Amino acid sequence: MNVVVNAAMSADGKLSSRRRDRVRISGPKDFARVDAIRADCDGVAVGIGTVLADDPHLTVEDPDLRAERRERGDPEHPARVVIDTRARTPTDARVLDDAAETHLLVGEDAPDDRRAALRDAGAHLVEAGTERVDLAAGLDELESEGIDRLLIEGGGELLFSAFTAGVVDDLSVYVGSLIIGGRDAPTLADGEGFVEAFPELTLADVERLDDGVVLSYAVEG
Repeated sequence: MNVVVNAAMSADGKLSSRRRDRVRISGPKDFARVDAIRADCDGVAVGIGTVLADDPHLTVEDPDLRAERRERGDPEHPARVVIDTRARTPTDARVLDDAAETHLLVGEDAPDDRRAALRDAGAHLVEAGTERVDLAAGLDELESEGIDRLLIEGGGELLFSAFTAGVVDDLSVYVGSLIIGGRDAPTLADGEGFVEAFPELTLADVERLDDGVVLSYAVEG
C-alpha cells in the first residue's frame, strides 16, 4: 500500500488551537489541492479525535474529479477509514452516511455493544491490535480489500502512530502564515514523540499556494 500524509499547520507547527477547534490555516487553492489528492486515492483516513471534533465527511467535493473517478471505474468517493480503538465513532457521524463505504479500525477489546451499533450503522469493522490499533496490520487488511493508495489527513496522534509504524511513503504539509501557539495545541506528530531513530525526510518540492507554502517530502526507509 502507498500511504500519503497531508496536513495543514501554522508557521509554528500547530494543527489547531489548544481548544482543538477548527482553525482556518489554508485557503481555496489548497482546498482544491487536497481534493485532488483525495480523488487520486482509494481511501481517506482520520483518527477518532478528528471525527469527534470536526465530524468530517471525507468526500471529493469537485464534481469534475468525481466524474473522472466514475470514468475510470471507481466509486465517486474513496472509502473512509477511521482509526478508532474503542469504537467511539457516533452512529450519526457524517462518515457513516451512504456517500461512500466506511472502514473502522478497532481494537480487539472494543465494547461489543459499540461494535454492533456501528455495524448496524453501515460500518465495516476491522480488528487490529488490542490497547491501540495496530496500524500496520490494519492497513494490510485494508490493502487485501482493494485499498492500494491511502491518504491520511490527521490528527496529530494518528500521524505520530503512522510514522512510528513506518507506513508513510510521502508527506505534504501546507504551512500557513499565522501563529497559533500553546504548549497543549496539537502538532503534526503528537503522541510520545521520538527520542531516537527519527523518521528522515527528503524534500522533493516547495510550492507557494494561497498565502503559504506546500512542502512535499519523500519519507526515507
